[in-house]
Amino acid sequence: MNPETIITCAVTGAGDTASRSPHVPVTPQQIADAAIEAWNAGAAIAHIHVRDPETSQCSRRVDLYAEVCEILRGSSCDVIINLTAGMGGDLYLGPDHAPTDFSAETDLVGATERLLHIEALKPEICTLDCGSLNFGDSNLVYVSTPDMLRAGAARIRDLGVTVELEIFDTGNLWFALQMRKEGLIDDSAMYQLCMGIPWGAPPQLSLLKGMVDMLPDNAHWTSFALGRQQMPWAAQSMLLGGHVRVGLEDNLYLSKGVLATNGQLVEKAANVARELGSKVLSPAEARQKLGLRGDQ
Repeated sequence: MNPETIITCAVTGAGDTASRSPHVPVTPQQIADAAIEAWNAGAAIAHIHVRDPETSQCSRRVDLYAEVCEILRGSSCDVIINLTAGMGGDLYLGPDHAPTDFSAETDLVGATERLLHIEALKPEICTLDCGSLNFGDSNLVYVSTPDMLRAGAARIRDLGVTVELEIFDTGNLWFALQMRKEGLIDDSAMYQLCMGIPWGAPPQLSLLKGMVDMLPDNAHWTSFALGRQQMPWAAQSMLLGGHVRVGLEDNLYLSKGVLATNGQLVEKAANVARELGSKVLSPAEARQKLGLRGDQ
């Protein structure tokens, strides 16, 4: 059981969810407001994607990330900023007779280009998706090769940003540990065990326990599962010694048929933590625990 819990709120994500809930933030102001709402409810970390304000679809635009960070850094909110660096890996294969006819939805760039906003803004934390994955039931493959990962990990390390390793399956964790052996990531790295994303690791407690057992001693880790598994998984993560991630990136509902806000999901997770006897850490306490440098 983790006696001290850090809550991360993933406030918007990259999925096509804005059409399914009016609470999913789209514009930079809405995304920053959602992070502040989550902070007020007890989140120490805000995990942030950005979206094109015109289309509501995911974006890699540095100016959108910059606007979100400027709003947050100019406010009284001291939430830890965690920017995704996972965008730019989407490869949509063509039909069976012409698989190399990649569709217009493909957004595939190298490791360096995926980090342009990290280089410009230097958040306290950024993510690194630790492997390729068949994503859903179509011809979409998320591409993150060993060479890309080594290049990305080295650049994040050189920027002085703490890396959050996004682990979608056991092989991803195996390779993350290999990068640790190679000195590309250090003991300050965070491990995010991502469960229930088709077709990565299914949300099975025995599998979570097995992945936790693979982690280095005293590693900082958290886990999440999608949809209605979100809150039960938060409890399981804490019981196994980890931290918690909730938010509209992973789940749109507070209860059956009731759409949630980010703040409501954080408040519910904080209540679960307290009922289990765990202290919910503030951003300042989380910075100290994680050894973060503080925002710039």
